[in-house]
Amino acid sequence: MEYASFQDVLKTRRSIREFTEERVGISDIEDIIDCARYAPSDTNSQTWEFIAVINSEKIKQIEEFTWSKLHETAARAAGKGLEREAKLLVKSFGPYATAFSGAPALIVCLSTPYTSKFREKIFDPIDFVSPEVWQEEGLKSSCLAAQNLMLAAHAKGLATCPMTGPVLLAEEKLREFLDIPADRGVNMVIALGHPAIAPKPVPRKEVAEILRIVE
Repeated sequence: MEYASFQDVLKTRRSIREFTEERVGISDIEDIIDCARYAPSDTNSQTWEFIAVINSEKIKQIEEFTWSKLHETAARAAGKGLEREAKLLVKSFGPYATAFSGAPALIVCLSTPYTSKFREKIFDPIDFVSPEVWQEEGLKSSCLAAQNLMLAAHAKGLATCPMTGPVLLAEEKLREFLDIPADRGVNMVIALGHPAIAPKPVPRKEVAEILRIVE
């Protein structure tokens, strides 16, 4: 593959929040998950799993209980005298947190418990780090897989939008609704579908702003 072709896929991907009514085929979902599983992971632990929700009514239910939790959070803030912040939460953050509602598919990205020969034989016996660190290790690898997933979807002509709103607001309800085991971390949800819009590129920081070379 030529670098220019890869760069084109990378640079033309957008986070899309408006989708057509066309369904996403199961074979397409399987293809992009196939690409996701080739992401790198710590000691090849492959700490990722995915749930693909393709039932529009279930996606609507996830949207509804996310909104419900958002309103509960806003009410608590207002009760503390933070009425302005509460209104901004509902008006500004709410639509972003639930922008998956019109998507024909919703991918829930999970992280699985991190295990490795190093952890078992070295790290755990010497109490190398706290258990929370290993949860983070699993989450990091899961994020790498999610990026593979989104690039693969774009290469197929599909659109995605990664969101953490349902996780931040209603993780407990999401776990119950999708029967997610307690030892799985809920990373993010990714809206998936055929794009109904083609947004313009957004500004990016220059390389010089984000790179420091040490010689």
